[in-house]
Amino acid sequence: MRPITAVGILVFLAVASFCHLAQAQWIKSVVNTTEALRGLSVVNEKVIWASGTGGTVINTVDGGKTWNVEKVPGAEKLDFRDIEAFDAKTAYILSIGNGSSSRIYKTIDGGSTWQLQFTNSNEKAFFDAIACFDRNNCVAVSDPVDGHYPLIETSNGGKTWSPLVSNQMPAAKDGEAAFAASGTCLIAYGRSNLFLVSGGSDARVFRSADRGKTWTVSNTPIKSGTAGSGIFSIAMFNSSNGVVVGGNYEKPVEKDRNLAFTSDGGATWTSGRGISGYRSAVTYVFRQMIVAVGTNGSDITLNGGVNWAVLDRNNYNSVQAKGRGAVWAVGPKGMVARLATFADAHPKLPSVR
Repeated sequence: MRPITAVGILVFLAVASFCHLAQAQWIKSVVNTTEALRGLSVVNEKVIWASGTGGTVINTVDGGKTWNVEKVPGAEKLDFRDIEAFDAKTAYILSIGNGSSSRIYKTIDGGSTWQLQFTNSNEKAFFDAIACFDRNNCVAVSDPVDGHYPLIETSNGGKTWSPLVSNQMPAAKDGEAAFAASGTCLIAYGRSNLFLVSGGSDARVFRSADRGKTWTVSNTPIKSGTAGSGIFSIAMFNSSNGVVVGGNYEKPVEKDRNLAFTSDGGATWTSGRGISGYRSAVTYVFRQMIVAVGTNGSDITLNGGVNWAVLDRNNYNSVQAKGRGAVWAVGPKGMVARLATFADAHPKLPSVR
């Protein structure tokens, strides 16, 4: 038997990659709700949470075989656009809206009960997203008020929420805001890094290395200039490499200036090409595998964004992954789906990284 050469291994991996890509498909879950879902938190292969309109929160502890659907008491008219979960019991949810419609709740018993932790009292504020470093330390952000993005933080699991001094951020431009489209306009990475992405009059990435105390900002090539355009989602693979997606949700089939990458921690961004329209969310599965979703479908790459393929043309709002066996997306009318791949049927094949 001939020894396997380095070239042979590369060819094998390339073939495995092609098969992996060709056989990737979304498998829909049966969930007893017709509410629109946007918040998504994938804890692991078994535990997944999602949230949406009508005060709705859903979760599974068996990898999507069964789903628990709850209406948060007193929140039936709220739209929970973001959720941050840590296990089968613990999760924060954030609702959007002007004034007191922006709220934060928390459960520690798997959604059986919810504690209202924060109610916005600033009539000018409209909270978009929440991001957590761990189960005790979280930050939430509002659209700009008087030229700056209001931020609040907790360091005690939400027992108290306090304002961060938002004027330590570069000022927001007139007409600039964050999009509450998927809960991923604000993300936490590592022990202290925060990323906030914007749209509207400009499409920028705000970065903090000290949990929101101080910030810098970078320009990107993403489409901007109208109320419906800009960056909608950011994902970081590590401290250096990341991706942003967006475009114009009012023109979902436009393919230009909707994708960009960084290799220096967000200081600079370079245009990418290949996703097939406006995208509201993006996630890394591993270093080379990225999935992006939006109103006119979903796209996948297995080589870090050099080439992309269309997965389908369904409408999705959010996507998140915790490894290749736990890639989930949610969307309108109770849409919940898991990405099944060639690797699911052939788990002994080497991962392409």
